[in-house]
Amino acid sequence: MATAKKAAKKPVAKKAAKKPAAKVAAKKPAAKKAAAPAKKVAAKKPAAAKKPAAKKPRTPNAAFMKALTPSAALAAVVGDKPLPRTEVVKKMWEYIKKAKLQDATNKRQINADDKLKAVFGKASVNMFEMTKLVGKHLS
Repeated sequence: MATAKKAAKKPVAKKAAKKPAAKVAAKKPAAKKAAAPAKKVAAKKPAAAKKPAAKKPRTPNAAFMKALTPSAALAAVVGDKPLPRTEVVKKMWEYIKKAKLQDATNKRQINADDKLKAVFGKASVNMFEMTKLVGKHLS
């Protein structure tokens, strides 16, 4: 009879073990249903991200495009005609590269020649400081 009791207990244990698996299986479809709307939301985002095909061109800032007259010292480098600030800096770099005035080891440093010493006021200038010093010579 002891074996009959053990045999009777085993099927009950198997049924108990199967019930949680059935519950987990029942929960999985619910989880899939919850994930399905998230996919739909993700699918809608690229459609909403479309922009209009025609985009108006960017207009430059009027302050940068205003022609300014260079001082006599700066005119020796960039010319005496009124130029926008952006063009003055471009011409300064053309002059610096043509005369090979950039420091060989530190390209940010500019070694001034006689014309640039009159503009900068010193023999060596950092390239970021250069625009500040050039701005003082424009009116």
